[in-house]
Amino acid sequence: MSADEPTPALPLGRGREFDAIRGLLARWGDRAVGIGDDAAIVRVPRGDALLASVDTAIENRHFRDDWLTPREIGYRAVTAALSDLAAMAAQPLGILVALALPERWSASLPAMADGIADAVTAAGTTILGGNLAAAELLSLTTTVLGSAFAPLRRGGLRPGDAIHVTGSLGGPGAAVAAWNSGHRLHDQHRQRFAHPSARIREARWLADRGANAGIDISDGLAADLEHLAAASAVGLDIDLGLVPLLDGVNGPIAAAASGEEYELVIGTPPGVALDAGEFERTFGIPLTAIGHAVPREAGVVFRRGAERVAKPTGYDHLSR
Repeated sequence: MSADEPTPALPLGRGREFDAIRGLLARWGDRAVGIGDDAAIVRVPRGDALLASVDTAIENRHFRDDWLTPREIGYRAVTAALSDLAAMAAQPLGILVALALPERWSASLPAMADGIADAVTAAGTTILGGNLAAAELLSLTTTVLGSAFAPLRRGGLRPGDAIHVTGSLGGPGAAVAAWNSGHRLHDQHRQRFAHPSARIREARWLADRGANAGIDISDGLAADLEHLAAASAVGLDIDLGLVPLLDGVNGPIAAAASGEEYELVIGTPPGVALDAGEFERTFGIPLTAIGHAVPREAGVVFRRGAERVAKPTGYDHLSR
């Protein structure tokens, strides 16, 4: 077997757990490779760094069964994890997925598996293995592996750098607000919550053209800008009036607070001029400059035009 060929799958033993795994593999087909050993074998391109991240989606914390279909739950959980690779402009090498499965969800496992397959297909990667266990609440934990020659990092900003954001924001937050309040749900807002995209190709395009720092928007634009400023030890001046809004979102404050967007914030040094028109023609979403890094104590100052405004709140993964 050459170094470029995938590791073949091994025969699995008897038992209910292995029967369930065989069912998953039958649905995933050639999107799952090398299954059956105690650990996955991953070959990294020579000279690249190996990147790894893990993310968990928990029932009634990150999703509810009256919000999403089982297929959407599988897709969204894996896409959220893959977004961490996009934040660093990494090429995915594969994923491992651990399912904690209550009995009441057993009949939904095939649809969940299809959603997982949808996510790896969209990202151009494969399923390398995982784990299956019984539980009281459904959860999906996804480990992602990727490679990059020069990863984008949160600490790469310098004073004078421009700050850009991909896509249009506010949809996921608006969807959750509508569900919680019982108000009418905008179809486009639900779609952004249920079917986000991991901006893998977009990130590599930006890195190839000179981006020097990046983060994905999982906690909300305002909170993730704070993370970026802290890691780079710079101040950020951000004009909320420039933040691109999804149709129907209730203003830039709501958009900046909206979590689980999985869009990207990236920095570019002076002299690097990104072609926003080319970006939008290539990927079908906008690329918008929203501010600059400045030589000041780490933190973010938000304005609307000349008026300073209070920092929007973000999503806290440990809040109840």
